[in-house]
Amino acid sequence: MPDFRLSATLEGHGDDVRAVVFPNPNVILSASRDATVRLWKLVSSPPPAYDYTIAAHGGAFINSLAYVPPTPEFPEGLVLSAGQDAIIEARQPGKGAADNADAMLLGHGHNVCALDVSPNGGYVVSGSWDSTARLWKVGKWECDVVLDGHEASVWAVLAYDENTIITGCADKMIRMYNTSGQLLGSVQNSDDVVRALCKLPASHPSGAHFASASNDGVIRLYTLQGKLVASLHGHESFIYSLAALPTGELVSSSEDRTVKVWNGTECVQTITHPAISVWSVAVCNETGDIVTGASDRITRVFTRSPDCQAAPEAVQQFDQAVKESAIPEQQIGKINKEELPGPEFIQQKSGTKEGQVQMIREADGSVTAHTWSSATQEWIAVGTVVDSGGSSGRKTEYAGQDYDYVFDVDIEDGKPPLKLPYNASQNPYEAATKFIGDNELPMTYLDQVANFITQNTQGATIGQSSQEPAGADPWGSDRRYRPGDGSTAEQPQQPPAPEPRVNVLPQKIYLSIRSANLKVITKKLQELNAKLVSDGSKELALSPAEMETVVALCGQLESTQQLKDSPEVEAGVPLILKVATTWPAANRIPGLDILRLLAGASSFTAKAEYDDKNVVSGVISSGVFDSPLNVNNAMLAMRTFANLFETVDGRDLAIRSFDQILAGVKSALANSGASPNRNLEIAITTLYINFTVYLTSEERGQTPESSERGLVLLEELARVVAAEKDSEAVYRALVALGTLVTGLGEEVKSAAKEVYEIQSVLARVSASGPGKEPRIKGVIGEIRNVL
Repeated sequence: MPDFRLSATLEGHGDDVRAVVFPNPNVILSASRDATVRLWKLVSSPPPAYDYTIAAHGGAFINSLAYVPPTPEFPEGLVLSAGQDAIIEARQPGKGAADNADAMLLGHGHNVCALDVSPNGGYVVSGSWDSTARLWKVGKWECDVVLDGHEASVWAVLAYDENTIITGCADKMIRMYNTSGQLLGSVQNSDDVVRALCKLPASHPSGAHFASASNDGVIRLYTLQGKLVASLHGHESFIYSLAALPTGELVSSSEDRTVKVWNGTECVQTITHPAISVWSVAVCNETGDIVTGASDRITRVFTRSPDCQAAPEAVQQFDQAVKESAIPEQQIGKINKEELPGPEFIQQKSGTKEGQVQMIREADGSVTAHTWSSATQEWIAVGTVVDSGGSSGRKTEYAGQDYDYVFDVDIEDGKPPLKLPYNASQNPYEAATKFIGDNELPMTYLDQVANFITQNTQGATIGQSSQEPAGADPWGSDRRYRPGDGSTAEQPQQPPAPEPRVNVLPQKIYLSIRSANLKVITKKLQELNAKLVSDGSKELALSPAEMETVVALCGQLESTQQLKDSPEVEAGVPLILKVATTWPAANRIPGLDILRLLAGASSFTAKAEYDDKNVVSGVISSGVFDSPLNVNNAMLAMRTFANLFETVDGRDLAIRSFDQILAGVKSALANSGASPNRNLEIAITTLYINFTVYLTSEERGQTPESSERGLVLLEELARVVAAEKDSEAVYRALVALGTLVTGLGEEVKSAAKEVYEIQSVLARVSASGPGKEPRIKGVIGEIRNVL
C-alpha cells in the first residue's frame, strides 16, 4: 500500500482547527477555536484546490463537528457543530453563516466536546463537560435520552449502530449503552482519560469491534463485550482522534505532532505536522483520503492517489516546514546531548520500525529529531529540539518534572495555593482541564484558568523555525491567580487592535504593543550579562554599576506606563540600546524587549544615543533585519518602532527615519522566507497603521512629504493585502490602507484606484481566505465607498 502524501493545504482559520469531517470527495468541513465552521469545496484538480465559505459563526470556540447524510427533508445533509456555548447547531451546508440554523439542540450545561451520527443518520449522540452524553433524534431535535453515570467529562462518543452507543470519559471508563439509555456494560480503559473512540470495520484482522485512545498515548482495541484484544503503542503523547479507512486500517492523531496509520496492530506510516497538536483526523470513505486539523490553524488533506497529490512545490514546502519545526524539549523528555550520536548515524544505520525517533547531535551542538520511514527506508528530519518558546530559558521543577511556568492558584483564603504547572507547548485548555481534574475543582473554573494561562504566558507557542516565542512577549509571566476574580488590572492583555464598529476609518489612535513581565526580562538580562563576562566578552557586558542602573530603570518602568526624565532614564536608556544593538544576536531579546517598552514610555528614548546612533539607526545598523534573520529580534525591533508613536519625540524620530524604517521592513520580509512569522507581520502592520495615523492627522502640519510618503505606504500596503493570509495582519493592513485613502487627499486616492488597482486587490481578498470575516468585509466595504 503506498504512503499518504500531501494533497492540499487549507488555510483560513484564525485559531486551532479542532474538528474535521470529510463527507464526500468534494467537501470538507472544519471547526475551530476561532468560532467558525468552514465548508471547503473542491474547485479544481489536479492539483486539488479548495475554496471555503463560513458555514457557521458562533460567539465562542467550536470544537466538535459531525455530518448527517442527505435525507428527503435535507437533501444536502446537515452540518452539526457545537462547543463552548453548549448549544448544538444543525445547519444545511448551503446556508450562510448569517442564515438561521435549521435546529438548535439545547440541554447540555457545558462545553460540548464530542458529536457522532448513527450509521443510518437516524440519531445524533453528544458528549459534554457536564458529565453527560445525550441522544437526539434527527428531525425531532429534542433530547431523547440522557446517558447518565459518568463521573467526569464525556470526551468521546460513538454511535456504534442503531441500537448501541459507546462513550469515553475523563473518569477513565468506557461505557456501552443501548439507545434507551440502559447501561449494557463498562470497562476501565487505562489509568488515564479516554479521548477518542472509533468503530472498526468488520474486516479488521484483530476481530475487535471498536478502538479507544487516551492520554497515555495508547490505542486499545476492544470487543463489544469489553474484552481487550490488542494495544497499539507508538504515539508519544495524548491521542485526540481516531478514524477508520475503507481498507480496514486505523488512523490516529496526537499531541506528539503526528498522524499514524495502523494496519492491524502495526504502524505503517507516520505523518509529522509542523504544529504542536494534531487535534482531529477524518476519512473520506469514497476515496480513502484523510483530512487533519491542527494547532497551527491549518487543515490538510493527504492522499495515496498520485493523481490527487499537491503540486511538488507545496509538498516541498510542507516537508521543509516539518524539518524546520521547533520541538519543545519537555515533549521528548530529558536528553543527554553528549551521549547522542552524530549525523553519521542516520547515514549508516537503518531504523527498526516505522515512526522510530532518533535524536542526533549536530556539529553546532544543536539536537535534531529524525523519524524512520519504512516505506522509503530513510530517516526524515522532523525538527530541532529547543527550550519552549514562551520560557524564560530556565525550567521550574514540580512533581519531578520540568515546566516553563508553575503558577500559584489561590482557591480559598487561609489555605495554601495550588500549583498549576504549564509548558508553552501545551494547549491552555488541556492544561486547565488537567489542573481542575487533579485538584477535584468544579469545571466552572475552566475558562477562567485557561484564559489566565493564555494571558500570563502571552499565548506562547512553538514556532516554525529555530526558537520563536509567539506571543506578545517572549518572556512570559509569573502572577498569582484567584479563580472567580475575573480579569484583573494586573493581568497582561493582548495588544489593542482597531475595534470593529460601524465605521472604523479613518483610524485616529496610535497602537502600541507593551505587555510584559519586567521581573522575568530583567532576570534574563542579568543571566546573559553574567554569561558574557564568564565567556570573556567583558567589553560587551554591563558593569555592576551599569546593571544596577538598568535594574532601577526597569523597576520604574514596571510601576508606571509613562516615565519622566530622571538620572536612571538618562543613564539607563543608552545602556539598553547598547545591549539591543551590540550583544550577540542570540542574546539581544531582553534588551530589545525593554527597548520597545521604553519607546512607548519615555520621550527620552527617542533622543538617547549609543555610539553616536539613536534608537532607529542603532537597531537597523545592528543587522537585526539581515540574513539569517532572527525572527524574534526583528519582531521586537518592529514593535519598538511602532511604540515610538506613543510620544511626540518618538513620532518625530519615526517620521525623520521613515525611509530607513521602510527599508528595514523590506529587508525583514525578504529574509523571513516563504512563510513569514505571524507576529512579525502583525508588528509591521501595526507600524504601518501608526504611520498612516500620523500622516492623516493634524499633527503632521503642512509637510510636503506627506503625500509622497503616503504613496510609498500605499504601495507596500497593497502588496501586503494582496499576499497576506493571516486575518489579523490583513485586517490591520486594510485599516492602514483605508486610513490613507480616507484622509490623505485625491492624489493618494487616485493612485489607489489607477496605479495599484486597489479595487481589484479588494475583490481578491473578498473572494478568498480572511476576506470572509465580518470585520474584514466591513473595512473593505468602507474603502470601496471612499474610492
